[in-house]
Amino acid sequence: VLRHASEQNEAGMKRKVECEVNAVVLGNLALTGLKLGAQIIAQGFLAKRSLKSTQLVMHINDIKSM
Repeated sequence: VLRHASEQNEAGMKRKVECEVNAVVLGNLALTGLKLGAQIIAQGFLAKRSLKSTQLVMHINDIKSM
């Protein structure tokens, strides 16, 4: 599970954004050995959990430690 927290501008006003999203990491990237609670920058794409699901999962293609 990835947790995101930031402050974004929307219609000229600051908005606090927080969310959690399930994530999938495959291949050699899955062996990076991140510790629980580590702060990272993750890049990838969002996709449905399955063909019939409406839930989103982030498929991570790149991870960088902060």
